Amino acid sequence: MEFEAFLLSLGTSAFIFLLLMFLFTWLSRRPGNVYIYYPNRILKGMDPWEGSSLTRNPFAWIREALTSSEQDVVKLSGVDTAVYFVFLSTVLRIFALSSLLVLPTLLPLAATDNSLKNTMDAIDTTSKGTFSQLDNISMANITRKSSRLWGFLLAVYWISLVTYYMLWKAYKHVSTLRAEALMSADVIPEQFAILVRDIPSPPNGQTHKEFIDSFFRDIYPDTFYRSLVITENRKVNKIWEALVGYKKKLARAEAIFATTGNRPTNKTGFLGLVGEQVDSIEYYTDLISESVAKLETEQKKVLAEKQQTAAIVFFTDRVTAALAAQSLHSQMVDTWTVAEAPEPRQIIWENLKIKFFTRLIRQYLIYFIVAVTILFYMIPIAFVSAITTLDNLQKAIPFIKPVAKITFIRTVLESYLPQIALIIFLAMLPTFLMFLSKSEGIPSRSHAVRAASGKYFYFSVLNVFIGVTLAGSLFDNLKALQQKPNSIVTVLATSLPKNATFFLTYVALKFFIGYGLELSRIKTLIIFHLKKKYLCKTEADVKEAWYPGDLSYATRVPGDMLILTITFCYSVIAPLILVFGVIYFGLGWLILRNQALKVYVPSYESYGRMWPHIHTRILAALFLFQVVMFGYLGVKLFVWATFLVPLIASSIIFGYVCRRKFYSGFKHTALEVACRELKQSPDLEEIFRSFIPHSLSTHKPEDHLFKGAFSRYQDYAAISAA
Repeated sequence: MEFEAFLLSLGTSAFIFLLLMFLFTWLSRRPGNVYIYYPNRILKGMDPWEGSSLTRNPFAWIREALTSSEQDVVKLSGVDTAVYFVFLSTVLRIFALSSLLVLPTLLPLAATDNSLKNTMDAIDTTSKGTFSQLDNISMANITRKSSRLWGFLLAVYWISLVTYYMLWKAYKHVSTLRAEALMSADVIPEQFAILVRDIPSPPNGQTHKEFIDSFFRDIYPDTFYRSLVITENRKVNKIWEALVGYKKKLARAEAIFATTGNRPTNKTGFLGLVGEQVDSIEYYTDLISESVAKLETEQKKVLAEKQQTAAIVFFTDRVTAALAAQSLHSQMVDTWTVAEAPEPRQIIWENLKIKFFTRLIRQYLIYFIVAVTILFYMIPIAFVSAITTLDNLQKAIPFIKPVAKITFIRTVLESYLPQIALIIFLAMLPTFLMFLSKSEGIPSRSHAVRAASGKYFYFSVLNVFIGVTLAGSLFDNLKALQQKPNSIVTVLATSLPKNATFFLTYVALKFFIGYGLELSRIKTLIIFHLKKKYLCKTEADVKEAWYPGDLSYATRVPGDMLILTITFCYSVIAPLILVFGVIYFGLGWLILRNQALKVYVPSYESYGRMWPHIHTRILAALFLFQVVMFGYLGVKLFVWATFLVPLIASSIIFGYVCRRKFYSGFKHTALEVACRELKQSPDLEEIFRSFIPHSLSTHKPEDHLFKGAFSRYQDYAAISAA
């Protein structure tokens, strides 16, 4: 990429961001768009503009985001969201503090050397020889064996020490934040329950429920309350979902009749396109009556005949529940396994019955599938990264040569084509990784999100960062590798600097275009108004059209981690990227703060259990950075590169110490946290009912549509004890 193309890319991205920001300011003030820009507040019964300023100042939302406190975030979006902002602010501080020393030190050291002019060595270039302005202020311009390399080595130490300090401080803060939330004087249902799996077959003459109750009553005679045996709900769930669908269609038909005065009709065949023409109101009323009868029959059958080898066990106080979740209840590892109960709304019911060793086999099988996916996904990504350079594209598609000769079009294609291709490839992956994570037998959505996030992170680093980095170098040096196979180490060590401009543009595209679209919510706004005009017939339809969802941690956190990894690894080779890293995480904190306070609604609460995984991956990125710098200093023939070996070892030791000190408090609830007094005595029957699946309850489904947006719990009506 030439310097002009880079500037065009940066300028265009900045212009689009400003345009989207002003568009957001204008659109968010229009009353008809309030459900798109303030749904969080609306669902909580707040005035959409409460605490907001309706001035013409397009930057008013920035002041509101900056003045908001962490407790505001916890109140409106939960602890998990607050922990995500701890992550953003921690990384922002790491890069900002690193920049204070790295930029004024390394840029002059690089700019005043003349290695590239003297040698014109293409191996050292940070831009494949096309972007000399960046080369001149990067490590590429440092002469081999130069004493100036000491400055770059010390910069690695500085960035590492800043990271250690900030991560330690953040871990302590998140631990405190989690403990304070769990010490709440309010009743949290899952704190009174544990999840029990791998229950042995009951003795003859006993049901599963009787066996479970007797087992725990013997161990906890004074504090055991009751159990909820997990059942096979596949068939009853289908009936329930069909019933909910019929009631929605009936409501739509009644709304059409009330509006037009004409009774709507529909065909009973495939997708309503074929079959007998019937009156919709009468048809769906009959289907509802039939489904209710089927549901009641199937519910009785499920509760009596389809009990599984798992249960939710309830206690009268949360100290006993916390103690039970951490205790060994059987001498055999594959029976009576226990864990803290997840929130009712995030339990993956179909996974609870999966046996211990089956889960273990599934886990390793999924790891293998992910490894194979990473390996084979690297092939198309490497291919795309190779052909989406304009020169290679012209070879593959000769008829675009005349178009590519036009200066403006050529500049635009060079600026955006490879980055857009990469983003499209990544967008195809998250759903598949979430499916794999749930297939492991994981019991809760938050756990599945953490697992999918981890897979996505390693996929991003190995395929996007390393794959794209190596692709060009491997193709360019294929002949050299065939002649000298042992030169692969040199090829790999020198390939990273050559892609600096690609990743600079990628980061800029992510923070300007990505966050601009995030703030403006143009896509969501257009879809909402189209649905409202042409598809929505009832208030429930309208709510479903604007319901915002959550922050999507499974994809958002790995995406941030990829930018973190890129910035770390180039922070010394091409120090200018630190500025881009600061802008990315600064803008991210600001814009997502606004979205968390006004837009997104959390779909679960895990009290910051994502943090240990975030911490580990930040350290993994730091470790990769240190190894890369060790290799690149070696390529520069700097004999003192071995001084980085103790630093690499320090990262491993630091990670071990943090895990030993803090992780237990995230894996289990500490008893000193669980022992705090409550405002009032818990309603144990209500806690029990909150865990009953929708399909086994007897309440009307529409009464609880969007209930999760108002309350953290499923609020079910009473049913007969199983």
